[in-house]
Amino acid sequence: MSLDWTALGQVAAVSIGVTVAVVVVFALGILGLARFEGARAGGGGGGGGGGGTSAVGLAQAGLCFVACAAVVVYGIYLIVPQFH
Repeated sequence: MSLDWTALGQVAAVSIGVTVAVVVVFALGILGLARFEGARAGGGGGGGGGGGTSAVGLAQAGLCFVACAAVVVYGIYLIVPQFH
Protein backbone atom coordinates (compact mmCIF):
# COMPACT_ATOMS: atom_id res chain seq x y z
CA MET A 1 0.00 0.00 0.00
CA SER A 2 1.39 3.36 -0.98
CA LEU A 3 0.31 6.75 0.19
CA ASP A 4 0.55 9.98 -1.78
CA TRP A 5 1.87 12.17 1.03
CA THR A 6 1.91 15.28 -1.13
CA ALA A 7 -1.79 14.99 -1.91
CA LEU A 8 -2.57 14.29 1.74
CA GLY A 9 -0.60 17.37 2.78
CA GLN A 10 -2.39 19.51 0.22
CA VAL A 11 -5.80 18.35 1.42
CA ALA A 12 -4.83 19.00 5.04
CA ALA A 13 -3.47 22.48 4.23
CA VAL A 14 -6.56 23.49 2.25
CA SER A 15 -8.87 22.13 4.96
CA ILE A 16 -7.09 24.07 7.69
CA GLY A 17 -6.98 27.22 5.56
CA VAL A 18 -10.68 27.12 4.70
CA THR A 19 -11.57 26.38 8.31
CA VAL A 20 -9.61 29.39 9.55
CA ALA A 21 -11.12 31.58 6.82
CA VAL A 22 -14.69 30.57 7.70
CA VAL A 23 -14.08 31.20 11.40
CA VAL A 24 -12.63 34.65 10.65
CA VAL A 25 -15.54 35.56 8.35
CA PHE A 26 -18.04 34.36 10.97
CA ALA A 27 -16.26 36.44 13.63
CA LEU A 28 -16.49 39.48 11.34
CA GLY A 29 -20.22 38.81 11.05
CA ILE A 30 -20.54 38.78 14.82
CA LEU A 31 -18.58 42.06 14.92
CA GLY A 32 -21.03 43.55 12.42
CA LEU A 33 -23.97 42.49 14.58
CA ALA A 34 -22.28 44.05 17.62
CA ARG A 35 -21.82 47.31 15.71
CA PHE A 36 -25.46 47.22 14.65
CA GLU A 37 -26.68 46.60 18.20
CA GLY A 38 -24.30 49.17 19.67
CA ALA A 39 -25.40 51.85 17.22
CA ARG A 40 -29.05 51.03 17.83
CA ALA A 41 -28.71 51.12 21.61
CA GLY A 42 -26.34 54.08 21.80
CA GLY A 43 -27.68 56.64 19.38
CA GLY A 44 -31.03 55.61 18.01
CA GLY A 45 -32.58 59.04 17.49
CA GLY A 46 -29.80 61.46 18.38
CA GLY A 47 -28.82 62.28 14.82
CA GLY A 48 -25.11 61.88 15.49
CA GLY A 49 -24.44 59.66 12.49
CA GLY A 50 -25.26 56.38 14.22
CA GLY A 51 -27.56 55.33 11.41
CA GLY A 52 -24.68 54.96 8.97
CA THR A 53 -22.69 52.81 11.37
CA SER A 54 -25.78 50.75 12.05
CA ALA A 55 -26.39 50.14 8.35
CA VAL A 56 -22.75 49.25 7.71
CA GLY A 57 -22.73 46.82 10.63
CA LEU A 58 -25.90 45.13 9.46
CA ALA A 59 -24.61 44.87 5.88
CA GLN A 60 -21.28 43.48 7.13
CA ALA A 61 -23.05 40.87 9.24
CA GLY A 62 -25.37 39.87 6.41
CA LEU A 63 -22.57 39.46 3.86
CA CYS A 64 -20.41 37.48 6.27
CA PHE A 65 -23.20 35.12 7.26
CA VAL A 66 -24.21 34.59 3.62
CA ALA A 67 -20.57 33.76 2.79
CA CYS A 68 -20.43 31.24 5.65
CA ALA A 69 -23.69 29.65 4.54
CA ALA A 70 -22.38 29.41 0.96
CA VAL A 71 -19.27 27.57 2.13
CA VAL A 72 -21.39 25.13 4.16
CA VAL A 73 -23.77 24.48 1.24
CA TYR A 74 -20.82 23.95 -1.13
CA GLY A 75 -19.27 21.47 1.31
CA ILE A 76 -22.52 19.53 1.53
CA TYR A 77 -22.73 19.57 -2.27
CA LEU A 78 -19.24 18.08 -2.48
CA ILE A 79 -19.98 15.37 0.10
CA VAL A 80 -23.40 14.14 -1.11
CA PRO A 81 -23.05 12.20 -4.37
CA GLN A 82 -26.73 12.55 -5.35
CA PHE A 83 -26.18 16.27 -5.98
CA HIS A 84 -23.66 15.63 -8.77
